[in-house]
Amino acid sequence: MFEFLLSKEALRFKEEVRELVRWVPRQMILDMDQDKIRFPKEFLKEAGRRNLMGCRYPKQWGGREMDWVTTCMAMEEVGTLGYIFACVFGVGAELVCDAIVLHGTDEQKEKYVRPLLRGELFAAECLTEPRGGSDFFGTNTRAEDRGDHYVLNGQKRFIVGAEGADFFLVYARTDPKAEPHKALTCLVVDRVSGVETEYLYGLMGCRGGGAGRLVFRDVRVPKKNVIGKVNGAYDVFNTMMIPERLGTAAMTLGAARPALEVATRYTSRRKAFGQPIHQFQGVSFQIAQAVMLLDAGRSMVYSTARAVDANIDMRRIRRLVSQTKKFVAESCQTVAHNAMQVMGGIGYTNVYPVERILRDLRLASIWTGTNEIMSAISASEWYREFLSQSQPAPVRDWENDAQEAGAADEKIYE
Repeated sequence: MFEFLLSKEALRFKEEVRELVRWVPRQMILDMDQDKIRFPKEFLKEAGRRNLMGCRYPKQWGGREMDWVTTCMAMEEVGTLGYIFACVFGVGAELVCDAIVLHGTDEQKEKYVRPLLRGELFAAECLTEPRGGSDFFGTNTRAEDRGDHYVLNGQKRFIVGAEGADFFLVYARTDPKAEPHKALTCLVVDRVSGVETEYLYGLMGCRGGGAGRLVFRDVRVPKKNVIGKVNGAYDVFNTMMIPERLGTAAMTLGAARPALEVATRYTSRRKAFGQPIHQFQGVSFQIAQAVMLLDAGRSMVYSTARAVDANIDMRRIRRLVSQTKKFVAESCQTVAHNAMQVMGGIGYTNVYPVERILRDLRLASIWTGTNEIMSAISASEWYREFLSQSQPAPVRDWENDAQEAGAADEKIYE
């Protein structure tokens, strides 16, 4: 943890979050990994009781009016329990809450945000569909206008909280004739008749979060449950990409941290050829790389959080968040890999938690936008940002600083 980046208030809050981490029973972690617990309601209730969820939001709705740097700290600390704990913690208290706080009405905040942050209600976000993942705007879920309400039909899958959530943030097509970015509406859908969890996935890791496929069959959704504007889901989606991807990066750091610490302790005690194995460069260099990657990833997370707090250009934030999420996901997967490698065969067993951590972290480069999508966004935004600058470059024309910069007929572009 980079304590030097935290305010005194954030440092106090960090200790509160760590108290929650200490509170979680060992058996809860084991039971979730074996899917004996389908959704950790008791964990979320306790987090709500301690007023730890949604710390960025106004006190009026149950938050603590803290900043993004503090939020990332909290997500990292919760992530040390296991990736799935941070997933369920963040999906409701960060993603769904974010949409309602930023785009919803006071009535919606009172009904959904306040009890959610108290741990009295549980929420899930519904994006992915059976025929589309990264193609978000290609959604086939439809909400037909019936006067004072919509009738919702469709399916969403890979939904954390499909089993366990009390209400869902659903994106549906409300204008079948409009272009994709102007055709969707964001709705709050209560778990009522017609909302069915039809399938729970057997996951490689991150078990115990109730991940499943939801089916909506003629679900009546009051129009007062529209978040933002009708056919205006694009605006909601855009703002949610910050908590969805920056929050994911922060919690990924936390999930990888125990693997590094377990491996460090193990390699300082385990002996081979008459000495602790951390004295062999083949071991210590892998630990050094893991430490470097975690610190580099943490630097990106917290500098990006500072950028969000400073409310800089949204297009640049979009790039920073995307490249941070990708870098941290890949780095933390390497951390877990190195931890298992230096521990040898015992690391591959469930005598230590490293095998679970490695399984869990595989999700990091897939969910909330694949790493390939993050690269596409980062590239697009970088080119747009660079090419929009005045030409030549605002500081200096670096291209001209070459011996043969003016060579005739050498700089050919077409």
